[in-house]
Amino acid sequence: MGMTMTEKILANHAGLDSVQPGQLIKAKVDIVLGNDITSPPAIAEFTKIGKPVFDKDKIVLVPDHFTPNKDIKSAQMAKTVREFAREHQITHYFEVGRMGIEHVLLPEEGLVVPGEVIIGADSHTCTYGAVGAFATGVGSTDMGAAMATGDTWFKVPSAIQVNLTGSLPKWVCGKDVILTLIGMIGVDGARYQSLEFTGPGVAALSMTDRLTISNMAIECGAKNGIFPVDGATIAYLNGRAKKPYTVVTADKDAVYERTVEINLSELTPVVALPHLPENVRPVQGLPEIPIDQVVIGSCTNGRIEDLKQAAVIMAGKSVHPNVRTIIIPGSQAVYLTALEKGYIATFIKAGAIVSTPTCGPCLGGHMGILAAGERAVATTNRNFKGRMGHVDSEVYLAGPAVAAASAIAGRIAGPEGV
Repeated sequence: MGMTMTEKILANHAGLDSVQPGQLIKAKVDIVLGNDITSPPAIAEFTKIGKPVFDKDKIVLVPDHFTPNKDIKSAQMAKTVREFAREHQITHYFEVGRMGIEHVLLPEEGLVVPGEVIIGADSHTCTYGAVGAFATGVGSTDMGAAMATGDTWFKVPSAIQVNLTGSLPKWVCGKDVILTLIGMIGVDGARYQSLEFTGPGVAALSMTDRLTISNMAIECGAKNGIFPVDGATIAYLNGRAKKPYTVVTADKDAVYERTVEINLSELTPVVALPHLPENVRPVQGLPEIPIDQVVIGSCTNGRIEDLKQAAVIMAGKSVHPNVRTIIIPGSQAVYLTALEKGYIATFIKAGAIVSTPTCGPCLGGHMGILAAGERAVATTNRNFKGRMGHVDSEVYLAGPAVAAASAIAGRIAGPEGV
């Protein structure tokens, strides 16, 4: 019986010829990732073990959630991470000013490559499936143990095949693809399963689209989301990858629990209404919904292509007087490129503000918290009740084009309507 991409990667790292869904295995890890929120408790658990780090080159620490530090508590958490990195000479520690949002930064820096097993104490670690790796989120205790041992245990997930055909129409992006999928199967539709994206439509997706899609695999309960390695992947990795890698392909007779078909050509810009990512509706046809804030950025949509899409919409226009618009580049490199291309000037002239790279408002952390009764359109990944602030606020998830158009219109709007 053949294996999926995920099964093959896990078998390789467990030293086994094959694995099957439901099997418990211990697998070596190639990257252990933590941030300023999840690393301090992981460090506490690591310290209890009393061993040195398994490999200072395979641990990545990125303070990005509450940084630049928003208060004394967050400053102390960041200090804990900083001191640990210095003590153990962690190669890949990214200080403020050299950092970015972790799931934008690691692919950009070439630290994640095909065929790897990557764990991170952040649920959106599944982002790295875009480059053909098995990547998944874990708890801080598992992170702490893995920093000492270099391995962890998994239950091998079964797989859902997502067969993509066609190509994306204008203004439709990876965010619309993954929101459409979540709308089709629900927030628990892939619970502890692997989403394996296949089909001729994969070639029509940019790496930015794939990173966005893999990032939100967790939002339908998936253990991971993974794309095949093709010419676009190789081109992205050329000159970027910091290490050699192994391309893993699914067997032709790989077993999937079911197949979901998506024709990319039929997709339109969509919005996920409060308070679940599965509440997906086409932008066209929505009633008039006035908004108070727009956030464009996050590990889901903070890459240069995302900012470009927003800048094209906002060029020569003004943000609605009732709307606060916050732009957050996903990394310093994205920020610098956006500056060089004139996008930052476009945003500022339109009446938006531009932030240093940070998770900030996505998790209700800082720099964009909502008050009671306020509504936001955000390119972030979750719209749970109270996610971005007060429990009586509302978050509408969308791609950069819809978010930018909504900022101009003062209500949820599609890019063709402004």
